[in-house]
Amino acid sequence: MDLLSSAPAPAHGEHSQDRRASLASPQLLPAEEYVADATRRIHDAKRRVLLTTLTIAHDHRTDDLIDALVWAARRGVEVSVAADVFTYADAAGTFLPTGYRTKLWRRSDTLASKLIHAGVRFTWLGREKGLPWRGRTHTKFCVVDDVAYAFGGVNLDRKGIENTDFMLRIADVRLADDLEMVYHQIQHMNLHERGHESLELPYGTDRVLVDGGIPGDSIIYRRALELARQAERVLLVSQYCPTGELGKVISERENELWFNPPRNASPVNRVLITSSMLWTGHRSMYTSRHYLHAKAIVFFGEDGARTAITGSHNFVEGGVRLGTREIAMETRRTETIDQLLDFHALYVRGDGEA
Repeated sequence: MDLLSSAPAPAHGEHSQDRRASLASPQLLPAEEYVADATRRIHDAKRRVLLTTLTIAHDHRTDDLIDALVWAARRGVEVSVAADVFTYADAAGTFLPTGYRTKLWRRSDTLASKLIHAGVRFTWLGREKGLPWRGRTHTKFCVVDDVAYAFGGVNLDRKGIENTDFMLRIADVRLADDLEMVYHQIQHMNLHERGHESLELPYGTDRVLVDGGIPGDSIIYRRALELARQAERVLLVSQYCPTGELGKVISERENELWFNPPRNASPVNRVLITSSMLWTGHRSMYTSRHYLHAKAIVFFGEDGARTAITGSHNFVEGGVRLGTREIAMETRRTETIDQLLDFHALYVRGDGEA
């Protein structure tokens, strides 16, 4: 399935001739700054708001953003929101007792009803029955008119915003239009309970990588593996210990691995991280008790060249096998990689005690 041919045409027309030009300069925003910035822009939106997230919930961290979505829809802006059913089946990675899940579902369903009543097009992605990981939409981005927030891991609930995480803000109409196509394609494939082949969207030296939800097919993981094989040194930031062939290749190079130690995780994730560490022999350099949710790898070459992949993918093999939908950006741009390294130094390594 060709995403660009099957999805709706961009609102601003065909821009394939612009593929040689790089994206506008990204601005890295820590989680709270992202939510505040997106909320302001949604309040002023003129044409479209598109939001896809794993989790969304009404609480003091998200109230203003949700109110902005409602206000925009009532003003006649086209507002569309998609969230995964994992919103109420998972909390920080662990499965919940049925009674508590029912309570969360009622709360989430009330939020969905509120948005729909205001004129928001709301869609639940995935299904509750069966393996909830299979076909899960882990993709996260927000488009407000011609500004995109993407290539980070921020979920829209209290824990998601309080985690150590970020998003990139990019004011580029081509990216905004392409993410609208990705958004509609996710909905289309979700309706038919199937995925599409992985996709690469080039913008000069930058490229957007989209995992379409087919089990075993992940362009993000493949590119990370290719770049790791070419690298002299690898710096990884992730929620989890890297696994599969990527974890093996990284172990053969000089590396810095920053992921949650088992004590930071919920019971299910604690077992996952512990077993991954035993299997791979990897150890984490992350010492903070603040939950790490950011996902980025920087690859350093012998000649000093640097390439980064940043997005929603945790760089573990399990999600690849199960066909989780993901999105990431691959970049060689100096200023973007510098921002990723600054975020690592301040919030992950803890140089600024943030």
